[in-house]
Amino acid sequence: MLVNNTMKVDELSDMKALPVKSVLKFVILVFCLALLNLHTLSAQSERFSDYVDPVIGSAHSRWFFYTPAANPFGMAKPSASTDGHYGNPSGWEAVGYDPRHESIESFVNFREFQIGGVALMATTGDLITIPGELEEPDSGYRSRFSKENEVDRPGYYSVLLDDYDIKAELTSTPRVAFHRYTFPESDRSHLLFDIGNRQGESGEVIDAVVRKVSDREIEGFVITLPEYVKNYQTGATVAMYFVARMDKTPDSFGTFLNENTHHNHESVQGKGAGMYVTFNTDNHESVTVKLGLSYTSTEQARLNLEAEADELTFQEVRQQAEEKWESMLGRIAVEGGSKEDKVKFYTGLYHALLGRGLASDVDGTYRKNDHSIGQIPLDESGNPLYHHYNTDAVWGAFWNLGTLWAMAYPDYLSEYLNTHIDFYEETGWLSDGLATFKYVSGVGTNFVGQFIASGYNRGIQGLDTETAWEAVRGNELGWINRPYGSGKRDVKAFLERGYVPFENSGEYYSGSTNRSSRFAASHTMEYSFSAYAAAQMAKSLGKPDDYGKLMDLSHGWKKLYDEDTGYIRPRDLEGNFIDNFDPSEPWRGFQEGNAYQYTFYVPHDPEGLVEKIGEDTFNERLDNLFETAEKVNFSSSEEIDAFAGVGGVYNHGNQPSLHISWLFNYSGSPWLTQKWVREISDSFYGTEPIRGYGLGQDEDQGQLGAWFVLAGMGLFDVAGGSDQEPTLQLSLPMFERVRIKLHPDHFPGEEFVITVDGDPSNHKYIRSAALNGQALNSFHFPWETFVNGGHLHLESSPNAVESWGINY
Repeated sequence: MLVNNTMKVDELSDMKALPVKSVLKFVILVFCLALLNLHTLSAQSERFSDYVDPVIGSAHSRWFFYTPAANPFGMAKPSASTDGHYGNPSGWEAVGYDPRHESIESFVNFREFQIGGVALMATTGDLITIPGELEEPDSGYRSRFSKENEVDRPGYYSVLLDDYDIKAELTSTPRVAFHRYTFPESDRSHLLFDIGNRQGESGEVIDAVVRKVSDREIEGFVITLPEYVKNYQTGATVAMYFVARMDKTPDSFGTFLNENTHHNHESVQGKGAGMYVTFNTDNHESVTVKLGLSYTSTEQARLNLEAEADELTFQEVRQQAEEKWESMLGRIAVEGGSKEDKVKFYTGLYHALLGRGLASDVDGTYRKNDHSIGQIPLDESGNPLYHHYNTDAVWGAFWNLGTLWAMAYPDYLSEYLNTHIDFYEETGWLSDGLATFKYVSGVGTNFVGQFIASGYNRGIQGLDTETAWEAVRGNELGWINRPYGSGKRDVKAFLERGYVPFENSGEYYSGSTNRSSRFAASHTMEYSFSAYAAAQMAKSLGKPDDYGKLMDLSHGWKKLYDEDTGYIRPRDLEGNFIDNFDPSEPWRGFQEGNAYQYTFYVPHDPEGLVEKIGEDTFNERLDNLFETAEKVNFSSSEEIDAFAGVGGVYNHGNQPSLHISWLFNYSGSPWLTQKWVREISDSFYGTEPIRGYGLGQDEDQGQLGAWFVLAGMGLFDVAGGSDQEPTLQLSLPMFERVRIKLHPDHFPGEEFVITVDGDPSNHKYIRSAALNGQALNSFHFPWETFVNGGHLHLESSPNAVESWGINY
């Protein structure tokens, strides 16, 4: 609030009668008030999005990572691509945008996990219709660019295409991409609609169509076969549709199939299909293109365009997008702390709100698993009750996205869970990942049941409880006729034995069969955890038989604990521990990890794990583990590769390790959780393109970013919401004040506020705590307390305070 320091004329005249000292005091007072006004104005002009740097971690990043012009959870993700047409061999390798590249090939509009297509590019001069190679920019229509001429912020992107002297700008509504190209003076200014080529994770193009509808409208579609769809749902494909409207009539047009052009042709079909339009432009003349997008049809793409953006200008849409980002980021407001930590915090939060985008149309239509068209239920006004979303797997997401979304974005989490429940209602199964409702299981497991159960435990509204329970139960106990894409192919063995036996299957994606798995130990640990989550939901719903059966399964991890070595160790088909056991060896019984890491994978029973190992041994081993991991920045210090840390003692660059630093809370040493959470935050995370989320990170649609946000607030849940009565565990926040807005449709409270006295930027430790005015000497507090709103006050310390937090 601004201070009112204006004065009336008669008040000023009265000053003449005052003594000199009084006048001097008055002048000083006015000066101080002016400074206060300046400070207040500065605080008001500071925006949360100013701390977002989309280029952080973009080097060697996944296809969906760098899309700054998108809306939060948007379908439209118009963004620069430096190498998208190369694709990737397995569907997950880094591709799309790398700031170390020196040329941009196009601006792609669909960018999700296993989804990519509809590219635009602006050029001048001779017409070229192939993108060309990175090493030879002149071999295609790509253009060199300079990072100094690139602007990327949430909701907006621009860059100067040096080879053509064209300024490209991008923004969006949730389902409409906006492109604005400012050309030089030329009678050969081109827009290319490259539709029939591979883009990022799209996989092979099966078919494509582009047609001219009118002088200023173009429509079309592309059908692709992503690698994960190919492997998890044989015969399925992904279709993307668009309708593009230009604000200037082209002087000429034509089609192309790769390098073959056809002047004045109004339509084309097949791989490599595209269309070009040519303008006569004055210097600095702009052409704006609106692209309505859809996964169902061109008619629905047109509906999305008209409903969201028909009358809007580029500038109006940019303002809307930026305001939407500001609103979403502002649900968690932090004050104090270092600028670097704020940049890490809000960039991480940005990624947590970016990746898993809309899959349904504005009227609630969507593409079903069987390729037919579905309809989300409508409210009394004819609007869909919720929306559907595409998604990478939720493997490990319960330690980051699940908790963060439940805290500040339960409205989105409810829609996300309903997406999966609708999928279950159609197919009878859950899918760990979804690309336009097609099975794209991330790693051949399936944690969607845990995600639904944790949402129920945390009070997320808008779910059909009985259908949700059926889906959760089936995911844990169902194996007969289970589709390959639903993951957990080895769950039959787990149900029969209480663990999965090891066998080195040649099966690539899931590594599993009905009787065994080459990832047997890690699957056993994971299935034990998700069984526990389902058991707690069963208990709440009054289903004692299911509760008993699932709780028995949740103890499966104990069957693989080797007393001789002190590690989780795979057993073979005969029930014997495997020979030649090396706890550092990845891929032999462990998926994307090893025994060093997976031995600590008991998030539902950390007390039981501490008891099994012994508290002193547990603390010593875990502390030594982090001292070793610190030497390689908690993942890899040199190697740029997504799997660089899988053989290490700890790997923050991948999901299986993300809860481990918080386990000291359960072993009587909460100060060590405080120490190592901060060390990881300072060392692993950076503010550079290469070391943003470790070296060669796999950020996985916001997972690593969300982890930093939770660490920055000093809140975490090792069980990922799986407990019937969830809790939040503590570490020291990085900021002096954190305010989390609570959603009124889901929670009774208005906000939860955390304040810290001391120096949280430089201190790591908690000296004391008070919750709602009452002293707190426990490392955790109930989720119910959080959602009712309240105030957590902490005092920081530069040194470990071993007496705090030890009361369970």
